[in-house]
Amino acid sequence: MRALPVLLAALLFAPQARAETVGSKAFTESVILGEIAKDTLEKAGVPTTHRRELGGSRILFDAVKARRIDFYPEYTGTLRFELLAAQHLANDAALGPALAAQGLALTRPLGFSDSYGIAMRADKAKALGIAKLSDLAQHRDLRFGFSNEFVDRKDGWPALVAAYGLGGVRVQGINHDLAYRALNAGQIDLTDAYTTDAEIAAYNLVVLTDDAKFFPPYDAVFVIRSDLSPKARAALDSLAGTIDEAKMRALNRMVRMDKQTETAAARAALGGGAGIDNEPTRFERIAQRTIEHLALVAAALALALLAALPLGVIAARHRRLGSAVLAITGVLQTIPSLALFVVLIPLLGIGAAPTIFALFLYSLLPIVRNTHAGLTGIAPALLDSADALGLTRAARLRRIELPLALPTILAGVRTAAVIAVGLATLGAIIGAGGYGQPILTGIRLNSTPLILEGAIPAAMLALLIEGLFTLIERRAVPRGLRRP
Repeated sequence: MRALPVLLAALLFAPQARAETVGSKAFTESVILGEIAKDTLEKAGVPTTHRRELGGSRILFDAVKARRIDFYPEYTGTLRFELLAAQHLANDAALGPALAAQGLALTRPLGFSDSYGIAMRADKAKALGIAKLSDLAQHRDLRFGFSNEFVDRKDGWPALVAAYGLGGVRVQGINHDLAYRALNAGQIDLTDAYTTDAEIAAYNLVVLTDDAKFFPPYDAVFVIRSDLSPKARAALDSLAGTIDEAKMRALNRMVRMDKQTETAAARAALGGGAGIDNEPTRFERIAQRTIEHLALVAAALALALLAALPLGVIAARHRRLGSAVLAITGVLQTIPSLALFVVLIPLLGIGAAPTIFALFLYSLLPIVRNTHAGLTGIAPALLDSADALGLTRAARLRRIELPLALPTILAGVRTAAVIAVGLATLGAIIGAGGYGQPILTGIRLNSTPLILEGAIPAAMLALLIEGLFTLIERRAVPRGLRRP
């Protein structure tokens, strides 16, 4: 019996194996590489989680520096000319010391280079006699549609303009995956491509010759924390030289054209076949996303109620201060949601925390404004009667004002909740999960069923919340005070 407490203590306080976290960018190849890394580490006995589709290069780089993730797939050209551009590194060999100064390191190259290229439909290029990038200077009327990241990258469109004398050409920013569909449909004439993209062959595109040798090598590697466990690092280094361009292009095609999962593609890459056993069912995926989405909305709404109700009371009782409160919460509502989500990453990291905080900020205005409107809309005669009864300000607020204002306050909370359900889908961009995850993946893979897998439950949840607040109002608000 004496041994039982010792055994329990040993089980409770024994050191647990820490799971490593791999992140991936919001495009297919990065997700596949993240799955390959996850499978490789787990086969080596290293527990690993995969945070999918976290955004662009800067978000992932900042996340690994901030220890929000432990490593992620990257390309040497992106590191040199975008992420570490200020250091003007002479070659890929200089990346090691530059990254070490920031507590990071590189694995050995995976075996392929996924360089940028500019793609056109083959029939259009042939008809116009365009074969190389320098030819574009004579065709400035073409419709240039590039991914948003490429438009802004220092090694992207701005530098390409200087290299090929394309100043004055109008460029439209577009999601990378949507750009291929627009190009295939003839809605744009050119877009940026990755040389391992499956769409190049599938859509009969041609990559224009880079006759000025503008694009540098983009060798695939993993950016890792310098203190990544030796076992994990050895497992990642074991992938060196195992994936060439043809193999990577085939893996991308499995997902994008053959509609298999990134997990299945990773298994195929590692010699395990393309089976899909252990993949969650659609019901299991929706159930998991529902839990994640509800957690985001509930946490944000709870915080908003704690802050917004007192602010609404203050705004109703102090006219000048109230004007300032309403103005500030109104300004918060005008901040573009996507920008706010991304701006919060350096402060709160990735995942649920910045998403909840953003939803909290957007929930303030409807609750504050409706609390203010409900309290200021009470007939003065009723307040005079309360004062005549000798009620204190606090008692009057609790017993008279809040009950009378409750229908209006609940309407504000209802509005905030519905807004939060919709905006929470954007949290998937920074790794918060929820219904936005299948929507983003569906857009990336051109899969309407996946998009609907997130969109329909989100709409149903909004309707459910509407119904729930109707029941709450019936229970909490006296019949004579209910809204018609």
